[in-house]
Amino acid sequence: MSVLPIYNTNRLRTAVYCHVFQNKKERKWVLLQLLALWLFFISISKCNLANKAWLNTTYQLIAYLCVLFIINVLLMNSFSSFSLREELSRAISELGFDTPTPIQQKVIPELLSNPTDIIGLAQTGTGKTAAFGLPLLNYTDVSQKEVQFLVLSPTRELCMQIQNDLSKYGVHIRGLRISAVYGGVPINGQIRDQRAHPQIVVATPGRLIDLLERKAINLDHVKYVVLDEADEMLNMGFRDDIEFILKNTPNRQHAWLFSATMSNEVRGIAKRFMKQWQEFSVAAPNVGNENIDHQYYVTNHHNRYEVLRRLLDFTPGIYGIIFTRTKQDAQDVSEKLMKQGYHVSPLHGDMDQKMRSKVMERFKNRSLQVIVATDVAARGIDVNDISHIINYELPDDPEVYTHRSGRTARAGKSGICMSIVTPKEISNIRQIERMVKSHFHRSDVPDGAEVVRKRLFFYMEQIANAEPQADFAKIYRESIHERFADMDKDELIRKLIWLQLSPTIEDYQKATDLNAGYDNKSPKNNSGSSRFVRLFVNIGEKDGLNTKKLVDFVSESTDVEPNMMERITVRELSSYFNVPSEMAEYLIEHLSNKKFKGRKIRIDQAEERSDTNFSKRRGGGDRDRQSSGEGRGYAKRNGPPGAKRWRQ
Repeated sequence: MSVLPIYNTNRLRTAVYCHVFQNKKERKWVLLQLLALWLFFISISKCNLANKAWLNTTYQLIAYLCVLFIINVLLMNSFSSFSLREELSRAISELGFDTPTPIQQKVIPELLSNPTDIIGLAQTGTGKTAAFGLPLLNYTDVSQKEVQFLVLSPTRELCMQIQNDLSKYGVHIRGLRISAVYGGVPINGQIRDQRAHPQIVVATPGRLIDLLERKAINLDHVKYVVLDEADEMLNMGFRDDIEFILKNTPNRQHAWLFSATMSNEVRGIAKRFMKQWQEFSVAAPNVGNENIDHQYYVTNHHNRYEVLRRLLDFTPGIYGIIFTRTKQDAQDVSEKLMKQGYHVSPLHGDMDQKMRSKVMERFKNRSLQVIVATDVAARGIDVNDISHIINYELPDDPEVYTHRSGRTARAGKSGICMSIVTPKEISNIRQIERMVKSHFHRSDVPDGAEVVRKRLFFYMEQIANAEPQADFAKIYRESIHERFADMDKDELIRKLIWLQLSPTIEDYQKATDLNAGYDNKSPKNNSGSSRFVRLFVNIGEKDGLNTKKLVDFVSESTDVEPNMMERITVRELSSYFNVPSEMAEYLIEHLSNKKFKGRKIRIDQAEERSDTNFSKRRGGGDRDRQSSGEGRGYAKRNGPPGAKRWRQ
């Protein structure tokens, strides 16, 4: 046997050369394998001992296969490992896609290698469109002038989003035509689009049936049908429409069904119109995103709108969605907020398509901070940077909560989902907790002073980070200095801040306690002893803290169960939470002198204060009070200077 190093073996070198240059689709992948192989054997060829080669040809082959295996494992979780047509691979690379999402990793290879009926279960925002879109485009024959693939979606917004995504993926496929069919716009334009012979049609069920009845579209040559957001379509009452459409695809080979939840209705459609399907799920059923901080605020029903306003004022940098149950609620709430100066707009089914598109455009370019939407209208919202979701009312179906909360914390980011509930609805929160397998944190509705302080810090941060244009300073510097020459810096700062915050201070000077079920007269229970104690800790939002991170930090540092912490308030520079009185000293002892992101922790019992001009009530996040409904009170103790309402 030859014992020559591999880089001198002409036969193997020629074989590798052919392997690389005869398979253009995998050229980059194979070149990387070859480079690693060459470096590996260059190194071991230098390791001959006493001029005796220690690798024979068999060992060389084994080493070669091992190196290929290692590299394949490293690259298998990339789009380059999929056998996609060259045009799609180029578009994916240009879009910056690198690593597939879990649902894409499971579904795409299966649909490319062995097309079959499938059910894909994944939450909103997990990349389901690419999971079915890339295989569809890979199979598209642009030489045929019939509809080959049909995608059904519940809303026009989602319909347009899918069409837009598929067009981006197939931008390099010459002759590709994708048509979107949805209601809310004149039908004549969509009839004309069908005369251009699209290969892929994305449609809402109602408008597609209109075209079928007018004989403006022919589905006889459809090979694959995709039902996207199937659970939502069934919830909206489209079951009969879906069955009618599927019956009008006589040559359908396969159906691909994608859903966030696997309800009985979804399974019923699968049993009736699919053969032996494969089911792909990226997580346990109905498990929520772990990066979402779930909070709920308990108030009386008649205070629901005021709580919403206070939460908006307490989060001045919010970029989010307020969910309502009905279209009328969405309209009424948004109108009230707009009259009071908030940058919001409604989004619901009673608005025509032109208005809805304009709202979405303004929301995406941040002209609107918040939209007030129904569940159906929000299905087509494709925005990755949403920071907050607010449930003005909990949905009737607990599963809808996962759809709502899934609008935030996308692309690995964190998000907050707030719910406004009445005391009677706390049992609904517990039900949703069990379903999404995540702990919900009960938080106090912030009081007036907390809102003012939060907006003060936000405004100061804006001033500190502002970068005026150079021309502005040159043009107006002399005028500014001349006008304020007799005013010292402190007075100027106070006036600027007062000018910005005076409307908020005026609104909240006599703010009432909006928390439900609390007796403000006595901080103790019937036995005369406090059952719960309010604790102060000197870390807050400035330290990258939120409710979930605070709970995790305390739990991991002390082994205290997360459900032992209640009524959590995270401020700019400090935080407060309640624990059973018997745990207070233990927590203070074990958390003192620990560090959070390099900052030394100070923790103590919070004092009851009334040193504010904004409210003399006992209802804020850092005041001591007792729950008459739950029998919980806070101890009245002296706290550290850092627990003062206004931090100097």
